Amino acid sequence: MTLVTQAIVAALPIVLGGVLLVGFRIAARWAMPIVYVTAAGLALGLWRVSAHHVAASTIQGLFVTFDILYIIFGALLLLKTLEHSGGVTAIRSSFREISDDRRVQVVILAWLFGSFIEGAAGFGTPAAVAGPLLVALGFPAAAAVMLGMMIQSTAVTFGAVGTPIVIGVTEGLASNEVSRQLAAAGLTFAEHRQSITVFAATLHAVAGTLMPTIMVMMMTRFFGERRSWLDGLSIVPFTLAGGLAFTVPYLATALLLGPEFPSLFGALIGLATMTAIARRGWLVPTDTWRFPNKDTWPTWWIGRIAPKEDDDARGVTAARAWAPYGLLALLLVLTRLRWLPFGTWLRSVSVTWPEILGTGITASTTPLYLPGTLLLITVIVTWWLHGMPRSAAMAAVRESSRILLGAGFVLIFTVPMVRVYINSGVNVGAGAEGLPLPAMPLAMAELAAQTTGALWPLVAPWIGALGAFIAGSNTVSNLMFSLFQHGVAVRLEMSSAVIVALQAVGAAAGNMIAIHNVVAASATVGLLGLEGATLRRTLIPTIYYLVVIGILGGLIVWMVGPGAF
Repeated sequence: MTLVTQAIVAALPIVLGGVLLVGFRIAARWAMPIVYVTAAGLALGLWRVSAHHVAASTIQGLFVTFDILYIIFGALLLLKTLEHSGGVTAIRSSFREISDDRRVQVVILAWLFGSFIEGAAGFGTPAAVAGPLLVALGFPAAAAVMLGMMIQSTAVTFGAVGTPIVIGVTEGLASNEVSRQLAAAGLTFAEHRQSITVFAATLHAVAGTLMPTIMVMMMTRFFGERRSWLDGLSIVPFTLAGGLAFTVPYLATALLLGPEFPSLFGALIGLATMTAIARRGWLVPTDTWRFPNKDTWPTWWIGRIAPKEDDDARGVTAARAWAPYGLLALLLVLTRLRWLPFGTWLRSVSVTWPEILGTGITASTTPLYLPGTLLLITVIVTWWLHGMPRSAAMAAVRESSRILLGAGFVLIFTVPMVRVYINSGVNVGAGAEGLPLPAMPLAMAELAAQTTGALWPLVAPWIGALGAFIAGSNTVSNLMFSLFQHGVAVRLEMSSAVIVALQAVGAAAGNMIAIHNVVAASATVGLLGLEGATLRRTLIPTIYYLVVIGILGGLIVWMVGPGAF
């Protein structure tokens, strides 16, 4: 096969996924099994990968799927536990006391608290948590969904305790070829991943600082009485401070601690800072911005789920409601700091399947070290701390499990498909003169490198966004495209760390237009059926983000000069 043919064939599963999900609006639970079968069939047929390697790659993907699902379950269970204990209502009430100005509430509740939820849980959870809270505060449901989607931007690359990097990029680059290249450059994978982390945090810090301002202006433009962008400008000192209060500690944390903590610590520090500023009335304009009278709201603003208070909330104070998140942050710090022994102890318990089915493919997991375990510990402590009856705790478990089943079925096919994709470089020689073909992502990378040349940094973020748009996940986009992006960087002699960082940051921006996320966010406020209108609005900040980081990434690459590492 020629290079063009290889790239077209390699792109078929991705294109098929986009056509099924977007074009025909087929649910992911049906589309992704079809995409997996297609990828496996192409690997077996045209790429001549052995059945043993396809099966081993599938098993390896299932190990990664377990890691992701374990984290999702823990995050969902903590959220559902707080809902049943009254903790969510107590948190909601604490926000009401800070300010009546809707613009201030957007910065503190949507941007900062939403980013904290993203840092702790990820996987679309911020929109599911912040959306209902905003509606309960009196926001139109359509505005809550739009803002909930925009939360899922800057914090996403380090969401779910760094999962898009720790699992997405790590597993996405897990190939023998990358290992050889790093060894030849005198680098360990940990060093390379930290470089990716720092570049990604830098790109986000620049683009993300303006996100609170854009969120407020979007709200005043589409949901204000005057429908004016300018109504959001009178509070720019406060929104810029809100952006910096998050991105400065966010970047510092990435530099000092790695990929697990930037969103968590940036949001916590930002919350404390901006709450104190708002309570004192600093940087806040004298006018108070509110929505029009509710009687004048168009029908498309209003959801079908009316917010209600939880009667049990009377027994949970704001301090006790926030305590589980404080405990989670403490546990994460204690187990992730390299100079403390706890992380080593937890990593010592591992489940490994070496040389799966006689291939060179190995799969492993360290269940105690995963954030899912720390989330479960936090949940158990919360049951005791909030005095929850057994019936309420079990209800939280049932609801979390039910939601997990839907995500689990999709990921069972999505992640193995990605591993088949990545491991397809081990084949019996379908290339020219009987030589092995490159892995499917690398075939696409070769053609992309020849086509775009020096302009690739401007394109790279859009590839990441495409993956998130299709898969609804930064992690899955990174799993799918990190090796592709790395391959382009190597062929163009650009910094691999910068290009893969552009992939990760672009995938984060793509979450603002991810179909799965907008459906989930709309469902939480009873606004299903209007997802297209939300996506048209959130396309504005998505384009802003991708253009800014593309230009910035290009400047960094061109200044760094030749060299993949």
